[in-house]
Amino acid sequence: MSVCSRLARVPGLTAEHVRRLAREAGGDLDRLCDPAVVARVDLPPAARQSLGAPDEAALRADLDWCAASGAQVLLCIDDAYPYQLAAIRDAPPTLHVLGSVQALKAPQLAMVGSRSPTPAGRSIAREFAAALTRCGLTITSGLAVGIDAASHEGALEAGATIAVLGSGLDGIYPPENADLARRIRDCGALVSEFPPRTLPARRNFPRRNRIISGLALGTLVVEAAADSGSLITARCAAEQGREVFAIPGPIRSPLSRGCHRLIRDGAHLVETPGDVFPELQFYQKNQLPEASPADLPAAVTLDKEYEMLLDALDFEPVTLDTLAARSGLSGESIASMLLILELQGRVSPYPGGRYGRLGTDR
Repeated sequence: MSVCSRLARVPGLTAEHVRRLAREAGGDLDRLCDPAVVARVDLPPAARQSLGAPDEAALRADLDWCAASGAQVLLCIDDAYPYQLAAIRDAPPTLHVLGSVQALKAPQLAMVGSRSPTPAGRSIAREFAAALTRCGLTITSGLAVGIDAASHEGALEAGATIAVLGSGLDGIYPPENADLARRIRDCGALVSEFPPRTLPARRNFPRRNRIISGLALGTLVVEAAADSGSLITARCAAEQGREVFAIPGPIRSPLSRGCHRLIRDGAHLVETPGDVFPELQFYQKNQLPEASPADLPAAVTLDKEYEMLLDALDFEPVTLDTLAARSGLSGESIASMLLILELQGRVSPYPGGRYGRLGTDR
């Protein structure tokens, strides 16, 4: 832990620098900061100076906070370090984690957007996050107010979520999301490359965005103005070779302009949660190493509510309102359940927002 915490405070250090140090040290983590090893690696002057004269008082405070809070510090060469993030060019050398380290290796979709969304945008973010989580994706976002918070809230309705912060984990920012952060820690993970006592400076957030997109297979932008910071996350995703998705909106709304520009530039247009799956292909073995066919949404065992919904469906397509009247289920529940049934090959969408049961399901 002391080596990881020490490296976390080295300015200008990258994951590639740590890998070179590890090679020179013969894989011995205790020798990563050895002067003889450091001397053989090309490092920025500030990094070399920090490694030669670490701030011992800051390091002791970091270690005390980690011990008291239960935080873990992952080194980029650790097995626990998320492989999706390790693959990007400018991966952080260390990650501080509060919560489940294992959650970081789950297949993830980043969801970002405006800090001042419309009520419809907030509702869409929450609905999509819940539906996508039920289908096996972990939603990753930045804990900001607005679309980020709505995405985390929706994901928590169905499972885990991951929040990447632009400050140290010892001080939650924004403070109004402190309770949400606590819930995320209990059902997922809080993540930051910044050591404890790092304040939420403006320059930290663009850096944070590359981690949000780097952890994920793709990034979905829900609402964004033309100058929205969420477009930085989308650009990072594109540069990292990850998929970019955007939800269109009213042509006269300023919060549609960012999404429409992304779509013009090649982002995938998304109208339903199911639209992301053909592009992500997250069931591939190299993207989800521990998955088996039994783990995939197609193998979800139907409970009583799903059976009720199937009974309410007919081979003639019907609307969600009709299904709600027939089944007694809420519209929000029906939308999420239909997505899973569609992935299982039991139902099919039709024009006009209608759904019908496939002929092979009886």
